Amino acid sequence: MHEPHAAPRADVALPQSFGAALLRGARCRCPRCGEGRLFRAWLRPFDACPACALDISGQRADDFPAYVSIFVTGHLLAPVLIMLATDFALSTMAILAIILPLAVIFMLVTLQPAKGAVIALQWWHG
Repeated sequence: MHEPHAAPRADVALPQSFGAALLRGARCRCPRCGEGRLFRAWLRPFDACPACALDISGQRADDFPAYVSIFVTGHLLAPVLIMLATDFALSTMAILAIILPLAVIFMLVTLQPAKGAVIALQWWHG
């Protein structure tokens, strides 16, 4: 059953810049008002903002947030991997035992903010 949306609010504090909208999305908040939660589940956004009724049902992030998360994770872990390989006498298995769990954790931590930022990017650019 379709839930009725709240009436649009006229007193919404719009973001002053693209960066502000992007930051709101990365904080998993509505890119327009910054108050309403963007996600009803881990990666499932609301159809409309619970606070300002912004319709975000048409914003399709698809695979781009995963690419952003992979890019960020790779750049964060590359120096760690280089340090482990050059400064410590660790076996390949020991390095993998350190790097693989870190990579999974970083991916899981950055995926939702990346999706929020992509939704904000799409909203800002129409």
